Amino acid sequence: MNPRFLVFTAGLLQEEDAKTGIVAVRYLADQVAAIIDPPLAGVTAEDALGFGGSIPIVASLEEGLRHEPNALLIGVAPAGGRLPDEWSQLCVSAMHAGLELWSGLHEPLAGDPRIGEAATESGIAIHELRIAPSDLPIASGAAADVEATVVLTVGSDCAAGKLTTAVELVRGLERDGVGAALVPTGQTGILLAGWGIAIDAVKSDFVAGAAESLVLDAARGGANVLVVEGQGALTHPGYSGVMLGLLHGSMPDGMILCHEPGRTKHSGPEYGWTRLPELPEIAEIYEKAAAWVRPARVLAVALDTHRLDEQEARAAIERAADETGLPATDPVRFGPAPLCAAVREAIVS
Repeated sequence: MNPRFLVFTAGLLQEEDAKTGIVAVRYLADQVAAIIDPPLAGVTAEDALGFGGSIPIVASLEEGLRHEPNALLIGVAPAGGRLPDEWSQLCVSAMHAGLELWSGLHEPLAGDPRIGEAATESGIAIHELRIAPSDLPIASGAAADVEATVVLTVGSDCAAGKLTTAVELVRGLERDGVGAALVPTGQTGILLAGWGIAIDAVKSDFVAGAAESLVLDAARGGANVLVVEGQGALTHPGYSGVMLGLLHGSMPDGMILCHEPGRTKHSGPEYGWTRLPELPEIAEIYEKAAAWVRPARVLAVALDTHRLDEQEARAAIERAADETGLPATDPVRFGPAPLCAAVREAIVS
């Protein structure tokens, strides 16, 4: 069944925690029937996000069903990835209405007794995007031997645009005639690509091995460039481990540094005590960490400027380029051309 999603964002559509729903609206708009987000009910996705066209935002499951979805997507990934009680009831009601469930939460929906019982009674499918395979290897260094150029999107912080940059880079390279493929490492990337491993659901000993496996699998498709979706950030005290495993397992030839201008602390209310380093320092941190296993340069900077007006955005891009000496752009707002050019140059060199 081709899913036609009713996307549930729990009043967080305009927040970082709703990135799964936001990405679905941006890249799978033709598969989104409606969005459940009560505070924004009555407007469209375009009104709320600046993209998504006429996708309606509704206040309840009952209203959403009028738009004929066949699947409910949990479009929110809160810290810890657990299922609140009220969401459980929503899922049960959706299944009673005949909707499949799609979720990227750490906590499997099927593990909830009410949802599990409803699934057994109805025979309706539950698609868990964040369940890791049980037979992953430890890393062996094999990713260094693939013929394709491997590019990893890395971040100054969490929710800094790593997946969006990866998708835009792949699309831009394809437009330029360069065969490119996305290597999905998180629930939202898996939703878009239809395959992958949610790296943050993997036991720590096997994170690098999972990243290596993904690169090897993607390389069999024959693409010239493999763009690995980054997770977390090396400088983030809560999520540094997942990025380090990705970095050492994927063994990239180059990296794209993703950043939201204006951030001074790492994301999450419990991390207000942290300092976000300046971009040149962050680039140096990534290059030094990569070099422990295999040298790799930061090739370019991708900014998320959606909170800035156009003049401020262009100034931020110019500032990032001046500070780092690297090409910079907002790949969504102004296109990924500078990133694509940097990657093409890396292929040649």
